[in-house]
Amino acid sequence: MRLFFFHHAGGSHLLYRGWTRHFPEDWDICLLDAPGRGNAQALPLIDDCAELVAFFDEALTPLLNRPFAFFGHSVGARVAYEFACRLAETGRELPLWLGVSSFRAPQPDSVGPPLSRSLTTDAELRDWLGTTGGIPDRLLTDDSLWRAFAPLMRSDLGLADTWDRDTLGPTLPVPLTVFSGSDDTVVARHKLDRWPQLTHNFLGTHTYSGGHFYLNDHREQLVARITETVRALLGSRPGGG
Repeated sequence: MRLFFFHHAGGSHLLYRGWTRHFPEDWDICLLDAPGRGNAQALPLIDDCAELVAFFDEALTPLLNRPFAFFGHSVGARVAYEFACRLAETGRELPLWLGVSSFRAPQPDSVGPPLSRSLTTDAELRDWLGTTGGIPDRLLTDDSLWRAFAPLMRSDLGLADTWDRDTLGPTLPVPLTVFSGSDDTVVARHKLDRWPQLTHNFLGTHTYSGGHFYLNDHREQLVARITETVRALLGSRPGGG
């Protein structure tokens, strides 16, 4: 089994640091980085959603040679969903399972203008990021670190806030589970409630205590839930996986 983990806006694979050791030893756990950070730091930032999915498609296709699954947090959830859509559109093998965490489903928003967090002032953006709980304080309080970090954060937020807000996403033949924090102030709960419409096999919503970055406090619980779900799906495949 091979699991791919997609990170949040402004983040890197370090979001999932320490997760690997809790999965079965014979599973291949792939902690991914979008361009411009982590192991892909030397690559230029990508602020276009289609280009970002194409980047991961090219990078990961050689690794889709065994049963695989996707998990994404925040904008990483949308990347994982769009990558699965791209695989479906091109008639390729689909993920065994898709886990989406703390990001709105790709359906038209009924009320409210598009988000524009990437266009706010530095002070406003720093204040807002401080409320999410996912950015180290030193990145927000140290001016030199902030100047280096801000372009990456603005690029990621611009992509997240404008990603097909007026388009109904396709329904996938892929089992899908939603994960969320009970006190998330970044993503409204009703926008998570739209995910079941985008799969033929909805496996439920699992809510944990905490805000947008609830997963930092529930690592072992999440790994156990993911492992249980994926194992059951593997066992339901012809030949038991």
